[in-house]
Amino acid sequence: MSPRRPTPEELLDAAAAGDRVSLARLLSVVERGGGPSSEVARLVYASAPPYTVGVTGAPGSGKSTLTNKLVAVARRPEAQPEPVSRVGVLAVDPSSPFSGGAILGDRVRMQEHATDPSVFIRSMATRGHLGGLALAVPDAVRVLGAAGFPLVIVETVGVGQMEVEVASAADTTLVVVTPGWGDAMQASKAGLLEIADLFVVNKADRPGVDEARRDLRQMLDLSPASDWRPPVLATVASTGEGVEELWVAVARHREHLESTGVLGRRREARLAQELRRVLTARALEEVRLLGEGARFGEVVRAMAEGKLDPYRAADDLLDERGG
Repeated sequence: MSPRRPTPEELLDAAAAGDRVSLARLLSVVERGGGPSSEVARLVYASAPPYTVGVTGAPGSGKSTLTNKLVAVARRPEAQPEPVSRVGVLAVDPSSPFSGGAILGDRVRMQEHATDPSVFIRSMATRGHLGGLALAVPDAVRVLGAAGFPLVIVETVGVGQMEVEVASAADTTLVVVTPGWGDAMQASKAGLLEIADLFVVNKADRPGVDEARRDLRQMLDLSPASDWRPPVLATVASTGEGVEELWVAVARHREHLESTGVLGRRREARLAQELRRVLTARALEEVRLLGEGARFGEVVRAMAEGKLDPYRAADDLLDERGG
């Protein structure tokens, strides 16, 4: 007789008590999607959300190394404005559930935290969650928050549309570039200008760092004025140079969001977008089920015979399914 599987409630209680295996199992449930994932999402929704820092940028810009150093700085007893008790890291790869190259590289570069019980690092890829990573990541962030992690860093692999969507779900978003990164318009094309709260020119020990910072500042000069102008910082993540200043800038941005009330408004706007994605995912699932039904084939044959047009056919199918 196989042992009884723990319920999501039991896994959450164990994760909150520090059981890393239970936490990993909860995150796996979230990734797989379906009914159990929705149950976990309902359990953790009422928990206080952790502060989330998104890290995005082109492959090879040093995001994983920078994330690794950020975790180290945040955990230092002398960290400013105060050390973070526990840090969760989600390394997100939207490209494939099977290509482990970039994910494994991220994990290897963060191995110095492997023995720290207050740091939890998890790789995520699309593995069946209804709505994909755009919905799975917010649920995973809430799971980490409910498990007692006040800070979660979400690192994306690239700068495609999905990566931008995932990174923009953070409270503070860091966009990482390198010297010689090319035409400043590339950031605008990828949507990075709109989501960046801080720009980081990493690998600043290479030639071209001043030009990269100048290009970014000129790009910001052309953007609409707001009450927060993203600072442009320089770091050398491999040595840790500039990372403490970056962490102070993150804290300063958080203070700005909280003092102005923008943090609450941002989170409410993200919840509205998340609800739209849930509704879209549910609607697509309904469409899939309609397409598998016997009635669908009958309607297609009626269209082929010229008895129905596609719009009337869609209306008929939806009406029969209850709108």
